[in-house]
Parts: sequence; C-alpha cells; structure tokens
Amino acid sequence: MTATFATSPDELLTPAELAAISGFDFIDGIRTGRYPHPPIARTLDYRLTEVAQGRVVFEGAPAFAAYNPLGGAHGGWFGTLLDSCMACAVQTTLPKGTGYTTIEYKVTILRPAFAETPPLRAIGTVVSSGRRVATATGEMVGPDGKVFATGTTTCLVFGLTP
Repeated sequence: MTATFATSPDELLTPAELAAISGFDFIDGIRTGRYPHPPIARTLDYRLTEVAQGRVVFEGAPAFAAYNPLGGAHGGWFGTLLDSCMACAVQTTLPKGTGYTTIEYKVTILRPAFAETPPLRAIGTVVSSGRRVATATGEMVGPDGKVFATGTTTCLVFGLTP
C-alpha cells in the first residue's frame, strides 16, 4: 500500500472530526489510508506500519536530506521517529473526544544510521495512560534486532473541543 500524505491543512481532520473518533481508530485509519499520513512523514520519509492498542510501529531510513554535517542521520531524525511512535502509541489508548501533546521526550542514540542502513523500525509502547498524563517508551531497531536508539516520553492528555 502506498502512503497518502496530507499536502494542505484542509486535508487534515478538523478538531470536530478528531473528537468524534477514538484515538485507536484515528491512528489505525492513518495506517490503512482512510486518513492521510502527516506531512512530517513525507518530509523525513517514514511510514506507519503497525497499530495495536498501546503499540505503534513506524518504519524509515534516513535520506540525504536528514543528514548532519558528518554524513549520518541527524539526531532530530531519530527524535522525530521516536516522538511519533511513542506519542501515537499513547493516542491509541485515548477515548473519543481526547487528544494529547508531548510534554517532554528523551532520546538516546546508540549507533549511527546512514542512507545505506536498512530501514529501521521505531516501536512505541505505552507504559501508563491516565486521565491527564501518559508515558511511553520507544526503541529503534534494525532488521537484525540491533538497537539504534531508545526513547521515553510524557504526554499531556486533554479533551478536544470541536
């Protein structure tokens, strides 16, 4: 399946549309193509591949545009994929009418990634999802299971008002 990406704000769901569906249905709808992938996924060339309750997987490999001056993936590339998988994992646990925003996240890069690095999987798993705060962990792994980076996040949970 080819991912479709939002190309304008008009293609993203409105607050009222978001409030009418559960977090799981929203995230799974991106995976299945019912809703467009966010523009950042096109910018950094990654896609949503798996969705389960409290667990989300993105896959991607750094392109030249995401390189740092030393010729490897910029730390922001790792951070973006980890923030995406962890926060979207949180979203899968939220009921209708509820959203989140990242309060903080931490990333630890354990090995570099380059264009020739096989695609990495960014796996986000919820640790706790409460009424006001949710936490999750993330791990970026290669096809051989080697860990390239890890992360943690804390998200603020809030009501969506259409």
